[in-house]
Amino acid sequence: MNTPLPDWHARAAQVRLDGRAFIDGQRIAAADGETFACISPIDGRTLTQVARSREADVDHAVASARKAFADGRWARQAPAARKQVLMRFAEKIHAAREELALLETLDMGKPIQYSLSVDVTLAVRCIGWYGEAIDKVYDEIAPTPHNSLALITREPMGVIGTIVPWNYPMIMAAWKLGPALAAGNSVVLKPSEKSPLTALRLAELAIEAGLPEGVFNVVPGYGHEAGEALALHMEVDAIGFTGSTRVGRKMLEYAGRSNLKRVYNELGGKSAFVVFPDFDDLARAAKTVAGSMFFNQGESCNAPSRVFVHESIADDFVKVVAATAPAHQPADPLDAKTEMGALVDDTQLKTVLGYIEAGRQEGAKLVAGGERARAETGGFYVQPTVFDGVANGMRIARDEIFGPVLSVIRFKTEEEAIAMANDSTYGLQASVWSSNLNRAHRVARALRAGTVHVNQYDEDDITVPFGGYKQSGNGRDKSLHAFDKYTELKTTWLRIDG
Repeated sequence: MNTPLPDWHARAAQVRLDGRAFIDGQRIAAADGETFACISPIDGRTLTQVARSREADVDHAVASARKAFADGRWARQAPAARKQVLMRFAEKIHAAREELALLETLDMGKPIQYSLSVDVTLAVRCIGWYGEAIDKVYDEIAPTPHNSLALITREPMGVIGTIVPWNYPMIMAAWKLGPALAAGNSVVLKPSEKSPLTALRLAELAIEAGLPEGVFNVVPGYGHEAGEALALHMEVDAIGFTGSTRVGRKMLEYAGRSNLKRVYNELGGKSAFVVFPDFDDLARAAKTVAGSMFFNQGESCNAPSRVFVHESIADDFVKVVAATAPAHQPADPLDAKTEMGALVDDTQLKTVLGYIEAGRQEGAKLVAGGERARAETGGFYVQPTVFDGVANGMRIARDEIFGPVLSVIRFKTEEEAIAMANDSTYGLQASVWSSNLNRAHRVARALRAGTVHVNQYDEDDITVPFGGYKQSGNGRDKSLHAFDKYTELKTTWLRIDG
């Protein structure tokens, strides 16, 4: 018997939203009582009012986190005990998956099918994986003379401030929370003001799972208020930030102005997708880049927005990409069949449309999309857009657009393709498509990016690190390497007499 699909519109009409902050284990209003409107990009309506956290609220949250760390209610628990709490946390997220998926879609406009199958699923996997990893990570003994013993141990840093973006609110929060909590830290999370709802609900679920009060706090608010206060706070030991390169620079500045806290930036991207004429399935490459580029409305830091195609196959490649566009036309995000939803807000809509106009003005050839869609709904939708004849110096090829805009750039030689692909301030991800094993390895080694895909672009897992070269950031999210960001290494020397 088939299970009937949820009526997401009916559920949306009945959902009860709580926009208050979460500090010291409970929901509370901002200290001054102020709020801001949480707007749904689906139709432009106000979902609820959210606590506008400022410096006083951040002080409260950090003090709560510091007290929890100092008294050891979490940090000094046995690894096996922390593991059980995080595993229950993952189970709680899974049990609330439909509620969380609905909040994510209402808040930032992505299709409900992907909020459910991707965002919630990956958040569950992340928290559970780091729970499992807690008692699998061993310390070290250095090779020293017989009359000494040198222990190399990892210790939690203390209070971690995490600032996450609006494009994948749950996943980005989980990527920070998993390793930070597993290592024994306390966390203060500042979600984007554009998508705060799931972060606040996650904090409640963590308490239900047994996480002690004060260990995980959420302060919703604006970046220049709550975010800046958190990054400047003298009692915050590290900042885990995901967002724009512009704000990432500010994070480093704030560290210099305060206590020289560690700053780990996961920033922007302008990922290169390089297709050679010897690849034996051109249609698969074209469909893959379209699916990856238009997924999440193009609001992905790793979106393959620069597509380098050899001139001998470019015409055929562009035809296939353009033909896929109708399958990604924006539609109602609460319809379970929708492939592409709304951009996060009116500001992002105007930004994306501005870049599309810049592409036209600079001489690129528009072959698909290029217009606003579904304006009558009051929401913020843009057609999947494909430009051909793009030069690598054009704005649409240089800047991170964060929208469904794909640029095709033609090349003549392998050397030219590598040079253009690397000619970017970013270095997050890249992809090379070739059936020649030597070329695939050669080009993959030459591309300056944190992740290079070969003959695919979609594969990913919590077990592999995520991060980039150059102005795409520093440090790595995911995998065991993420523990490096949230622990201190201590060497303890012991003298042995006898």
